[in-house]
Amino acid sequence: MTEHDSRPATPADGVDEQSTDADPLGRAMLDYQRGGLRGVCEYVDGAERTDAHVAEHYFTPPTEWSDEWRSLLDSLAGPVLDVGCGAGQHTLFLQADREVVAVDVSPRAVETARDAGVDDARVMDMFALDFPRDRFRSALVNGTQLGLAGSFAGVRSFLSDLAAVTDDSGVAVVDSYDPTRLDADSFFGHRPDPRRGVARRAFHVEYRREEDGEAVREVGRTVTFLLFSPERLADAVVGTQWRVADVHRGDDAYYRAVLETR
Repeated sequence: MTEHDSRPATPADGVDEQSTDADPLGRAMLDYQRGGLRGVCEYVDGAERTDAHVAEHYFTPPTEWSDEWRSLLDSLAGPVLDVGCGAGQHTLFLQADREVVAVDVSPRAVETARDAGVDDARVMDMFALDFPRDRFRSALVNGTQLGLAGSFAGVRSFLSDLAAVTDDSGVAVVDSYDPTRLDADSFFGHRPDPRRGVARRAFHVEYRREEDGEAVREVGRTVTFLLFSPERLADAVVGTQWRVADVHRGDDAYYRAVLETR
């Protein structure tokens, strides 16, 4: 996700789908699940675009995951809440021996997850979690979803809501990119921020395909992610029920953090 193609955006001839309920990434997931993409799914930022890597991001089999990632997932005690489940690949792995509830705001992503065999997948906004208090033991918030909160105040608000639906022994796994380790020139959708350890990322998703013999271009809304270093994440959880217990770094700017309730 750090490389980009600087080709100018060229809309396909035919029908444009840009309605408020457009769901290009979810539709691409569902198509892939049911036989393969019917066109090209890309992230778009102005004149720049890059492949959305639907297969790699949402359908990589567990046998190709790192041992560390499988071990971290295995450490999550059930019931587990999978927030922003996408096509359900992590839920499928977890539900083999524990209860998992998967939620995503995308109806087609949820349909994909159900189609793949997820037992309990629900359409739900991560910022309006509708569960009883202490419903879960663990939460997985993977895919830089936490950054959708938009601000540190938003992160605190979401984490407080997440704490309400996890019990006193709650654990949550979240992820982000560390701006202090990013190559801003090659990181797609990068937006600088004057604060150390903070940046933003913005793009929208387009899925150009053929449908009933006609070219269709489905365009999603622009999404903006807040990116923060592990140190700034530790700042963000102050005032919530969580603390940063561990940080798992890769070779680049990407990292996962384990949060535990205080």
